[in-house]
Amino acid sequence: MSFELIDFENWERKEFYHHFSTQVVCYYSLTVNIDVTPLKDERLYPAMLFLLTNAVNETKEFRTSLSVDGVGYFTEMHPSYTIFNKQNKNFSVIWTEYNTNYNSFLQSYLHDVSCYKDSVVLAPKEGKPENTFDVSMLPWTTFSAFNINVQNAGIYLLPIFTMGKTFIEQGKTMLPLAIQIHHAACDGYHVGMFINGLQEKINRWDK
Repeated sequence: MSFELIDFENWERKEFYHHFSTQVVCYYSLTVNIDVTPLKDERLYPAMLFLLTNAVNETKEFRTSLSVDGVGYFTEMHPSYTIFNKQNKNFSVIWTEYNTNYNSFLQSYLHDVSCYKDSVVLAPKEGKPENTFDVSMLPWTTFSAFNINVQNAGIYLLPIFTMGKTFIEQGKTMLPLAIQIHHAACDGYHVGMFINGLQEKINRWDK
C-alpha cells in the first residue's frame, strides 16, 4: 500500500475540493436497493465486504483521503466492519486484509470474526491500517434511507457504507445499501458509476 499525493494545482477537482471542503462543507448520502440474488448461496456479509472492497479499489474517488502532506489516494483499501456481540447486544469494529481471491479473503474474515466475536470493547483488533474504509450492517431492519452525520470539520473523505436487512421484491433478493461520501471527494456521477459497477460485479459473481 502507498499513499499518492495529488498534484493539487493541476487537479481537475481543485475548485470542487476547495468549495466543498472550505466554503460549503458538504457530505451527502444515497440509499439504493442492490440485487443480491446471485449471492444466495454465500454468506452475505463477507461476500459484500469483498465486493465493496473490490469496487472501492477500482474507484480512485472512493480512495481519496487527507494526510498531513495533503490530499491524495490510497493505492489499496481494506474493509473495517462491525460485528455483533449477541450476549451484550453491542458491537465491535474489526478489519480484515483484502485479498483479490474471495476464498482466501473469506478464510481471513472467518478467522477474525472467530477471534473477536465475544469482544466487549469497540476496537479489539490492533494494528488497524490507515487505508481502511467503514462498513456496517443492520440485519434487523430494512430501510429506504440512512444518514450518518460526520462531525469532523469536513476532513474525513473516505466513504462509509451501511447495509440493511434483505427483502424480496418481484422474486429478487434486494439489499438496502447506504453510501455516505464527502462531496469534496466525488460527485453524484462517481457514486452512480460505483453503484452500477458494484451491481455488475454481483451479477457476474463467480468466487
